[in-house]
Formats: sequence, structure tokens, C-alpha cells
Amino acid sequence: MKLLTLSCCLLFLLNVSSSKKEAYTLVWSDEFNNDGAPDPTNWNFENGFVRNHELQYYQPENAWCEKGNLVIEARKENKPNPGYVEGSNDWRKNRPSITYTSTSMRTMGQRSWQYGRFEMRARIDISAGVWPAWWTLGVSKGWPANGEIDIMEYYRGMLLANIACAEPDKRAEWFSNRFSTDSLGGEKWSSQFHIWKMDWNEAYIALFLDDVLLNKVPMEKLENKDGSGFNPFKQPHYMLLNVALGGDNGGSVEKTSFPRRMEVDYVRVYQKRS
Repeated sequence: MKLLTLSCCLLFLLNVSSSKKEAYTLVWSDEFNNDGAPDPTNWNFENGFVRNHELQYYQPENAWCEKGNLVIEARKENKPNPGYVEGSNDWRKNRPSITYTSTSMRTMGQRSWQYGRFEMRARIDISAGVWPAWWTLGVSKGWPANGEIDIMEYYRGMLLANIACAEPDKRAEWFSNRFSTDSLGGEKWSSQFHIWKMDWNEAYIALFLDDVLLNKVPMEKLENKDGSGFNPFKQPHYMLLNVALGGDNGGSVEKTSFPRRMEVDYVRVYQKRS
């Protein structure tokens, strides 16, 4: 009788697991299996000095696919800044030289999704000053009113799982959890591939690392507080993959050797069947 009960329980769990898997269907993926430049039907590139007073100049040539992986490489190199303006107060323009380069690639204007299960298998670099991220932004309104989800972000010895909407003064309101990479195994941990996942639906956004829940926020908390009544997570979002350096949060790269890499095995989006 006990064996029968155990068998029934196992069968029930298997059926539940199977039904959960069947509830989602793959709607988009990039497996990065074709050597060369990333697929231009999926990705476009940010160019130049973009945000957060970061050190790197973004350019497409620092990203490519090889051996089934996307590689984004941050490099130390020196060349003229094409946007340089002598005497400018703009941090993007007052640097005569580019000293570091990297890539930020995004699906903006090409691919966007509202709700679903987002998954990435990747190996990230946790060297000092390196700031890799996989994140999303809403297609409507300016930041932070468009909403930001940092499914994977790392800097200064911490993994972050962040969600942001707008405060009353239009600054970002952050729902953030942080985890020390030393507690995960440090360099040994970072030498391995890991799976980051987001479950996003009408009720909540939940962020996971290797199936461990990092952050979960109810949707009702994520409405912008700027008086608009707009919830930026009830609209489509596009995704970004980038490796930044230094800047407002990344930390110093003075003792870091280059190049540094983030390698991505795949990025996938699943959605529930209607």
C-alpha cells in the first residue's frame, strides 16, 4: 500500500512537472550557433559612450559568435574619440581618447515581448571593474518610467536582481536584492556556465539563478509613482546584453588585465499558450 501511494505521488509530480513545461512554448531564441557577427534580425548595437559615466566605448566589433556561444569582449585599446569636443562639459565628449571598448547589443525595434519566461545560459567575468548585464527596458516612455528589469547584473563582487519603476520625482524606485559572488564560490563559480531566468506575468516578476529565487515583486507594487497611473511592466520590453566597465557602479579597473569576456550559450523566451 505504501509503495502504491509513493508511486501515485511520483506519477502526480511527474504530471505536474510535465504540465508546467507544456504550459509554456518557445516563441523566440538565439542559440548563437552561426559563427560570425550576431544575427542582425535579432540584434542592433549601441554606439559610443552611452550611460553611467562608464569607461568603455561601445562598438559592434567586440561581439561575435563562435563554437556555439556569443562572445562579448571588453578590451583595453587606445584610439581617438570621434565625438570629442574640446572644452565640453559632456562626459561623452570631453574625452579626447577612447581607452576601453566593449559591446552593448539589444533587440530594440526588432524583438519585444510582454510576459513570459526568459532564460539565458552564460558565463560571466567577475574581475574588478567589470560590469556585465542582461536586462530589459519597456518600449514606451523614457527611463525610468519605461521600467527596467536586471535579470543578470554583476559589479563589485555582487550579483544583482533588480526591478525599477519611477518615483514621484521621476527618479528610479528600485526593488533590488544583492548576493556576494564569494558566497557562491568566487572565481570557480564564475568559470562555469549558469542559468538566469525570469518569470514575468500579470501577477509578479520573479528572477532566478540556477533555479534559486533571487527576487520576486508583485505587479501592483511596480506602478510608476509619478501620478501617471502607468505600470511599465504591462507593456512589451526589449532586452539588452552588454559588458560595461567602471563608471558610477562598476568600480576600478586599474588592477584588471584585459581582454575580459562574457560568453552566452543561448537566450530564450517562452510564453504561455492562449
